[in-house]
Amino acid sequence: MPQQRRTASLNAKSSERMRIIKPACPLRGEPKLLILRLETGPSLVSNELLETGCGGAPVARKTPLWLLVTAQGVVSAASLVVEIVAGRMLAPYVGMSLYTWTAVIAVVLAGFSAGHWWGGRLAEKSAAAALSSTGWAMLAAAITTAGAVLILPTTAGWVLDAVPQPVWGITALTTLVFFLPSFFAGVPAPVLAMIAVKNADRAGTALGAMFASGAIGAIAGTLLAGFLFISWLGSSTSLVVVTLVYLVSGLLFFRLGGWSRTGTEFLALLLAAGSAVLALNAPAPCDQESRYFCLRVEDISADPSDPVRLMVIDHLAHGISAARLPEIQFTDHTAMLDSLSMLRAPRADFTSFHIGGGNYAVPRAFAARGTGEITVAEIDPAVTQMAAESFWFDPASATVLHEDGRRAMLARPEQRFDIIIGDAFTDVVVPVHLVTREFFELAADRLSDGGSFLMNVIDHEDRLQALGSIVRTMQTVFPIVEVWTEQVQPTPGARMVFVVVGSNAPTSEDSFVASAPDRKRFGALAEEMVAQLARRNGLILTDDYAPIDRLMRRSD
Repeated sequence: MPQQRRTASLNAKSSERMRIIKPACPLRGEPKLLILRLETGPSLVSNELLETGCGGAPVARKTPLWLLVTAQGVVSAASLVVEIVAGRMLAPYVGMSLYTWTAVIAVVLAGFSAGHWWGGRLAEKSAAAALSSTGWAMLAAAITTAGAVLILPTTAGWVLDAVPQPVWGITALTTLVFFLPSFFAGVPAPVLAMIAVKNADRAGTALGAMFASGAIGAIAGTLLAGFLFISWLGSSTSLVVVTLVYLVSGLLFFRLGGWSRTGTEFLALLLAAGSAVLALNAPAPCDQESRYFCLRVEDISADPSDPVRLMVIDHLAHGISAARLPEIQFTDHTAMLDSLSMLRAPRADFTSFHIGGGNYAVPRAFAARGTGEITVAEIDPAVTQMAAESFWFDPASATVLHEDGRRAMLARPEQRFDIIIGDAFTDVVVPVHLVTREFFELAADRLSDGGSFLMNVIDHEDRLQALGSIVRTMQTVFPIVEVWTEQVQPTPGARMVFVVVGSNAPTSEDSFVASAPDRKRFGALAEEMVAQLARRNGLILTDDYAPIDRLMRRSD
């Protein structure tokens, strides 16, 4: 009896201490395995549960935390490279504006969010299945990232035609091209985090390491894209690099999940690699991609012996120059800036300061006429180099400062200029810090006695809110503010070019004729029209509040 009681007691305790764990799947032709784990007392089996594969497939083993952390950081870095490059890739089609970056950030974050949600569903599977699914997501990320290089130039035209409103057009195009790469890049994070937590003895530490790795990777990707990849590799090649990173990540996840080496996986890998090759050989929209702009030169002359060239910066035809006609302007805004400078200059050898060089058409004309010292603040050295190599600008004819125009003026408090030209407007893209009251005060302080400040403004005929705000802001600084434009009946809703003049005295003429290159007459708006424009449409723009992007939006 005592022996029977001891046996019964041992059996009861053993049943309390043991738990039956079913294998992931039954083995064909073999009895199902039962793995017994002791819940209390000395361990008789390993504390680590190994998943048993089916049909002899490789098993998934415990993945080291350092490998999960590294993989998370690398994928995060690659995804942020795509985000930064996206803005640059869109620039040749929609410009580089507040709306462009807003759309890019919103679409990429939406993709990450959806990818994280889907990755969370995958994380509920076994580790092997989740890692294999993540490998497929990385292959999809590789294909869609490389595909962005091919899809953007083929779809941009019809998307922007179908959605003419700039904000929604930019958003639609960004979604079409960059949502899927971001979606698939967002899948690994929850899967890797779940595995890290399950495998770790200290789950909180593991989870913190995964979050930190993702954040550090995002920082690294942002810095690499902005400071290295775009300026040294270009946008397309940068995305090819990301494609290869995703491809290697996919292979890693397949390996960790137990690669079955099926033909489908090899076909997907081949497709991803082929997409990278196609993207690498896709035609680039830029002749040169600098740290700031996508630059292109187009020959537009019918006579090769008499060259005329167009400079395209991002999506905008920025300026035209002719080899044999340095004093002739080919666009309305440069014709007005050039002629008004000559009208308002206090002497023949006047000094001038130019904010923005572009194709250097106006500085080149000034130099050809033999005016005084010419200073140009052009932030992008590549623009100056292109102007010298392709637009017949002689760098020795001017002092060129490769820095921001406002910063350049701040750094030279002792210098005074007879003419200051602000060529800041490029379609819907305006450097906000160059249209504020504080900037106009700085410009006025750098003018000589009798000097004039001129800047070009582009606005829609049916709104004129940006123009009105700039006029009203300049009126708080300059005693005289004039608005000049071509004397022609505008097309309703069309984009118009203006030049706003700020000075202590009015221009001696109220109209003039200039070549642009055809002869055109330009005139100043009547004083009452300027006053009404500022009163009805104007805000005072400051460094603290200058919603110039909103003011320039189309009415439709």
